[in-house]
Amino acid sequence: MKSYEIKWQQHHLKFGFPPLIMGILNVTPDSFSDGGQFFAPDIAIAHGIQMAEQGADIIDIGGESTRPFSEPVPSLQEIDRVIPVIEALSKKLSVPISIDTSKANVAQAAIEAGASIINDISALRDPDMAGVAKRARVPIILMHMQGTPQTMQVAPKYASIIDEIFQTLKMRIEYAIDAGISREFIIADPGIGFGKTVRDNINIIQNLNHFQKLDVPLLIGTSRKSFIQKTLNIQPALSNFTDALDCGTMLTITLSALAGVHIVRVHNVYQTQITLTLLNSLTDEQLSNCQVRSDRK
Repeated sequence: MKSYEIKWQQHHLKFGFPPLIMGILNVTPDSFSDGGQFFAPDIAIAHGIQMAEQGADIIDIGGESTRPFSEPVPSLQEIDRVIPVIEALSKKLSVPISIDTSKANVAQAAIEAGASIINDISALRDPDMAGVAKRARVPIILMHMQGTPQTMQVAPKYASIIDEIFQTLKMRIEYAIDAGISREFIIADPGIGFGKTVRDNINIIQNLNHFQKLDVPLLIGTSRKSFIQKTLNIQPALSNFTDALDCGTMLTITLSALAGVHIVRVHNVYQTQITLTLLNSLTDEQLSNCQVRSDRK
């Protein structure tokens, strides 16, 4: 697999195997998985600290739900939600903080408050976002999305989904570079669940190797997505619904890691850390055994 390295400000991320862990911190009342659970700033701050202690390499903070059919949140409201949490965590944590937003003014406010990565699901649709990233000299994550959160799951359709996602991400990477963002600061995300059917999402996971050709680090966000629920045929009324989703998530993370993904974006950092630690150990053992057999020939 390809390895990458980003050095900026006081941060240094090395991408290889196993992938780095990005912990999701939704400061929202309506996110699809944990809406409202961490809406209060003090609870959000405590959870961010906990995720870092559990092994998160990045904390991704968002103040606007991007679940299917969600309505956009005004910029000032989004800023009011995330800034107190970012300010507090940036003083307490050494790991980089990412701002999950598609609005340039929110990203700017977050960077001023202590965030040092921009996670943009719209891949720079806001014409001012590239300028914010360029001036701040921070990494930016460009995600593929068909439509908007309000429309993306109405009737997603592709002629050739892997090729279309690849070409779109390639164009957005080129757009970012033309806008003055260094390639070494760009990360790509094929956008699991954002304008895709269940079959589409499975197809993406089965073909993650194809996206290595983008020549930038890859991020995948399968955590608790509805395609896992639908594939397992489980309902929210199930008493251990979230546990079941997390079990499914760990399998997708394992497959993604083996395909060479560099960052996994997850809700359950503790379980992910265990999964990747064991996977790394088993993989090292397998490679060692192969070397021993080779030496004996």
